[in-house]
Amino acid sequence: MTFLDNFLKSLGISSSFEQIYNRSIRAALLNREFYQEVEADPSFNREALVIVVIVSVASGIAAFITGVFRLQFGRAVLGLIIPSAVGVGNYYLWAYVTQFIATNMFDSDTDLGELLRVLGYASVPRILSLLAFVPCFGPALSFVGGVWALAAGYVGIQEVLDLDSKEILLTVFLGWLAIMIISGIVTTVLRIGAVGLGPVLRSLGVY
Repeated sequence: MTFLDNFLKSLGISSSFEQIYNRSIRAALLNREFYQEVEADPSFNREALVIVVIVSVASGIAAFITGVFRLQFGRAVLGLIIPSAVGVGNYYLWAYVTQFIATNMFDSDTDLGELLRVLGYASVPRILSLLAFVPCFGPALSFVGGVWALAAGYVGIQEVLDLDSKEILLTVFLGWLAIMIISGIVTTVLRIGAVGLGPVLRSLGVY
């Protein structure tokens, strides 16, 4: 058993790293059978959250590296924290907003746990945000990862919601739009707060 397998076991996850890796590949390839399996099996709850945490921290790491390259170490630390926290928050927000829209607009009987599982694995393509610090094509890859994750989320939500294609498309679009607006506001507020920490960080010699 590898170190990663032991770490997963400490989190209460019985699957091996190899198994989770293989599932992540299937999720990224928009494999409908896989999303059907995830939707129906509550044992994937923790795995889905771990995936979200990993891809969110990857985004934070990219921001951290960018700050280090620019010799802005205080901002590098804040860059690590803010995208990581916002990424995890967006995951829950997308699931809750999707459930709210499906339930109130289309009278769909939606299980939140199922949404959390499929959307967790649908976030796998966001791992490309780890390369966002690379000049020229890094931000483009991060954008591609976001669009890819949106497509994966659409496939996963299709397996959860008992709605027709147009209703699912509208649900996904409105949910994603809500996330962009809310996360944009939250990120702006956090960055303004980070600017306010500037004098403190400079006094410590880390900004």
